[in-house]
Amino acid sequence: MMRGLFTAAAGMQGMSFMVDNIANNLANTNTTGYKRTRVDFQDLLYQTIKPAGSSAYQGIKLPTGVQIGHGVRVAGTRRVFNEGSFTYTENPLDVAISGRRGFFQVTLADGTMGYTRNGAFSLDESGNIVTSDGFLLDPPIQIPQDATAVNISEEGFVSVVQSNEISELGQITLADFINPSGLSAMGQNLFMETEASGTPITGTPGQDGLGFLQQGFLENSNVSLSEELVNLITAQRAYEVNSRAVKTGDEMIQTAVNLKQ
Repeated sequence: MMRGLFTAAAGMQGMSFMVDNIANNLANTNTTGYKRTRVDFQDLLYQTIKPAGSSAYQGIKLPTGVQIGHGVRVAGTRRVFNEGSFTYTENPLDVAISGRRGFFQVTLADGTMGYTRNGAFSLDESGNIVTSDGFLLDPPIQIPQDATAVNISEEGFVSVVQSNEISELGQITLADFINPSGLSAMGQNLFMETEASGTPITGTPGQDGLGFLQQGFLENSNVSLSEELVNLITAQRAYEVNSRAVKTGDEMIQTAVNLKQ
């Protein structure tokens, strides 16, 4: 009976973590470029009371054994990089990646490289293309002050109109990872490279499986409200059932104690 109490408690902890994860997904429903996360669970170690195939009597072996589990644990959180829907903004500096593969590269304050799917770019005081937090797009592209129009092609080529003439300024490249789920989320819509993600592979948008760029659009969060709410109800019911198991185990212990009276 005591084993059941701890097993049910492990289940309650797992469902509580799942609710925390769902709450974060729901909170970021309107976050540009956000990618939802899901929780992976694993069952805990098993206590083998009688192994399968052991001898019962006179050389006869048991077809099944006796094992009892000890609950569940969180194995990890996996980020789902499915493409979100697009919103048309009419802002020429807003860029969305059409396709699930590819990240914009930005230079952080400490000089390290960050990666994001949020293409809501602006200009700083020098005309450099930056994120909403002021991080420079990499490779850097500077828009002249007298530019009257900015054009970003699907392949990332940035050009402007100056004195009725078109000038090409550079190209936006994208980074990709062999295991994007291994990236470390650091907030501000940014990811960092880890040993699990592998080193970044840069390339031209639209080539080698990378997504095309769509000027004037932003990628919405890929969180599905209906799916998250269903998962929330499932986690809540599982938590309630595990708490009932704790209560039942307590009542069984109380019954055993009362036998002496």
